[in-house]
Amino acid sequence: MLRIVVLSSFLLLSCNPKAQEAPKTDDLKVEFPLPKKLKEVSGITLSQDNNTIWAIEDQGNKNVIYGLDRKGNFTSDVLVENAENHDWEDITKDAAGNIYIGDFGNNDNDRQNLSILKVDLKDASQKSTKVIQTTTFHYEGQTEFPPKKSNWLYDCEAFVEMNGNFYLFTKNRSKGFDGTFLVFQVPKKAGDFEAKLIGKLKLSGGYSDAAITSAAINSKNQVALLTHKNVYVLSSFFDKNFETYILQKHPLNHNSQKEAILYLDDRTVLIADEKDGKEGGNIYKFPL
Repeated sequence: MLRIVVLSSFLLLSCNPKAQEAPKTDDLKVEFPLPKKLKEVSGITLSQDNNTIWAIEDQGNKNVIYGLDRKGNFTSDVLVENAENHDWEDITKDAAGNIYIGDFGNNDNDRQNLSILKVDLKDASQKSTKVIQTTTFHYEGQTEFPPKKSNWLYDCEAFVEMNGNFYLFTKNRSKGFDGTFLVFQVPKKAGDFEAKLIGKLKLSGGYSDAAITSAAINSKNQVALLTHKNVYVLSSFFDKNFETYILQKHPLNHNSQKEAILYLDDRTVLIADEKDGKEGGNIYKFPL
């Protein structure tokens, strides 16, 4: 039986909810290798027609969204003409199929130009696109840039959209890592906002077990949180004004620099990892 952890929307708990481990599923399987030039994939999402996998890379790479077909072949390189890749860390879509890029990578917890970019991306035939809406934000509770290393909780590599809001799940880079991460809510509209702190949760294990690198949401509003070694499924989080949640751990039995996740359907995810020597650089399929 899944453990239910109560989370007050007014009093943010800092206890250590240990996720119940799901029954063993099939091992992680390579669906296809990524094209060689995609060495540092940081986010993936599906097009509205489910035919194209849109992929981005992070800091130091081009301001380009790459299109792949369902077999892993390149279909397009879409230049985002009016945007710089400061540190693109995740990509998601809303129910209408609009595409959003999270330019919120913040390894040193000192950035003050965090943003989410809505792009005019309709199909794989496009050669270029433009940002048509920019949401900038700062985190509630962060007053120093950077804070003390024991409180480096303001990097982010994972977000989803639901009902007119973005939900950001931070990556803990604190000295003395303990699996804590923060959940913030940002309105899905143009403007400059304070990201509202709505949750303080904790995963068990070390950095590879519990540092969150990507997120995806399915039609049941279940959020898949990716780490290098696991997928955690967060359920009921959006119910009753965030008063409860259920967290289930799915071990991948595989350790690599996994940076991107999407739902193929409500029970199956695709996961991408970075190329590191002879290892990684693949898209994997995994049943939850």
